[in-house]
Amino acid sequence: MPSPDMIRIDAHHHVWRLLPGAPGRTGPSPRAHDWLNGADLAPIRRDFTLDDLSSVAAAAEIDRTVLVQVVPDVEETAEFLSLSADEGKGLVAGVVGWVDLTDAGIGDALAALRAGPGGDLLVGVRHLVQGEPDPRWLTRPDVRRGLRAVAEAGLAYDLLTLVHQLPAAIETVRALPGATFVLDHLSKPPIAAGDREPWASHIRELAAEPNVTCKLSGMVTEADRVGWTVADLRPYADVVLDAFGPSRVMFGSDWPVCLLAASYEEVVAAAEGLTAGLTAAERGEVFGGTAARAYRLPGERL
Repeated sequence: MPSPDMIRIDAHHHVWRLLPGAPGRTGPSPRAHDWLNGADLAPIRRDFTLDDLSSVAAAAEIDRTVLVQVVPDVEETAEFLSLSADEGKGLVAGVVGWVDLTDAGIGDALAALRAGPGGDLLVGVRHLVQGEPDPRWLTRPDVRRGLRAVAEAGLAYDLLTLVHQLPAAIETVRALPGATFVLDHLSKPPIAAGDREPWASHIRELAAEPNVTCKLSGMVTEADRVGWTVADLRPYADVVLDAFGPSRVMFGSDWPVCLLAASYEEVVAAAEGLTAGLTAAERGEVFGGTAARAYRLPGERL
């Protein structure tokens, strides 16, 4: 059980509403989510709001969260900020949004988001790099310029990469030592197949750079979604915890995507099992301290 004075943070979740919107349903505005069209995603092809999250988070003794962008749309980010300041007050401690990294006006875009409702909740930026066909997209000059602007704004950048994109991520983290990077979902290793190389070697190389942290998230959907066990996840979690150390690892549920393989409480329980061998202080880092530092979450939000 967590210490009674420990603030527990879920550093990675989403919300969405699909087109057309259900009358009277609160939450984000309806948007097209083409990424949900696959047959295997049918179980989560419905609305998910902060109200839906709050009850399951409370049951799992999660106190605060970080809401992460879903679609590459700056209007979604503006809405997430406003929503978090309103309906998410007391739950959402920060928002990782989206802006076009390749836009020369990215600084103005970030300033506009911060000037809008809930703008003080903007703590990071993310792009769906995993969907870019160029494995070296992160090394492009216009992308690097955008990443520098994110860092200059005092924001973290979430790396959403696949294993074959990790070399470019490593180069980018090294090239921008003043930026703060957060690796999402362990870079999606092939847990179901049981393969650990070259993923593990890349992770250790990335972790050697002090300006990057890693989310212990997204694991159950990379495992066998029907028959996964904590033992299946442990070799990958152990690599991350050993390479980064608990003070640079943070828990994230990846709700509601995690529902393809596990309930919210099952994901939290798995993370607790994977970190059971740590000290109480180290578990406190994974379940709160690391996220608070990496995203610069002000104390009053916690």
